[in-house]
Amino acid sequence: MARPTDNEEELADQEELQGQMSFLDHLEELRKRLIRMLIAVGVAFGVCWYYAGKIYKVIAIPIVAAGSGVKVSPLAELKQVWAVIRYNANPLADSAIKLNMFKPTDGFNMAIKVAFLGAIFLASPFIIGQIWMFISPGLYTRERRYALPFIFSSSILFLLGGVFGYFVAFPFAMNFLLQYGQHDMGMTTTISGLEYFDQFIAIELSLGIVFELPALMFLLSRFGLVSAAFFLKNTKYAILVIFIVAAVITPTTDIPDMMVVAIPMLGLYLFGVAVAFLFGKKRKTEETAD
Repeated sequence: MARPTDNEEELADQEELQGQMSFLDHLEELRKRLIRMLIAVGVAFGVCWYYAGKIYKVIAIPIVAAGSGVKVSPLAELKQVWAVIRYNANPLADSAIKLNMFKPTDGFNMAIKVAFLGAIFLASPFIIGQIWMFISPGLYTRERRYALPFIFSSSILFLLGGVFGYFVAFPFAMNFLLQYGQHDMGMTTTISGLEYFDQFIAIELSLGIVFELPALMFLLSRFGLVSAAFFLKNTKYAILVIFIVAAVITPTTDIPDMMVVAIPMLGLYLFGVAVAFLFGKKRKTEETAD
């Protein structure tokens, strides 16, 4: 079967462009996608609200480990997480660290925030799918076939970002902050549960978004907007941005803690470069093949 010529492909692209939505249609599509995302988050919120107590205890494990003064491995933390899930163990029960409530409403507000964070992660595959569905009308038919790989990889990367934050980045940050406050400054530890959780959610969501970098680089390179050579050429600027982002995400002034976040981010960038090299759109080759 004869392949379509360049002129035929250009005509097909023009027909697709003519069939694209107007500005008002885009607004209506955005409204529809946002409503669906809110419904998904609402359903996930209801599920997480039921388990808010257990989720909160799981979130408390890093501060308990940091307050013990003993280095706790991710495997040991994972065992504590299983104890909370399976036996409803309370890691704060025998801990020197206590998460305090300073207002009567703190407990209720904490439950809302805990359930909301859990809902974001639980509904993340659906949210990413809706984002793709919103941008897909602006893509050509041949570009829309990357929907499933993008949704699957983005969902996995977002969850991996949260896992990395929970088991690596956040414990390092908490250990530094507690040791500095208690030993260097001679302060007594009195921690607000709400403030602790606000710090936790900031790191978790930030790292979840940062871990989307390879998926974004895949799309940009596959659609022919940039190439692997472009990413390599601008690596020095990428490193600068990575360390700035790592400094913002890490709530300490400690360089080793910042490196714990920066090095995986740099690894993600280099992985994205490899993905762009392997799957990026090779314009001349594809045009010759067409």
